[in-house]
Amino acid sequence: MFFKRLADLRIDHDLTQQQVADLLCCKREVYRRYEKGIHTIPVEFLIKLADYYGVSIDYIVGRE
Repeated sequence: MFFKRLADLRIDHDLTQQQVADLLCCKREVYRRYEKGIHTIPVEFLIKLADYYGVSIDYIVGRE
């Protein structure tokens, strides 16, 4: 599933894919695949990103 807001939030916070990948303890290529919707992002990563960005998981996945 593709979550456009993953990239939007990263860009809004002036972060690179590598910086977000480091936060999640994964490789940049793995994170890139999450942003592109090639792989499904694990729930634990969604929780970590929601906490980091100060938003809800619903917001990240487009459920407002």
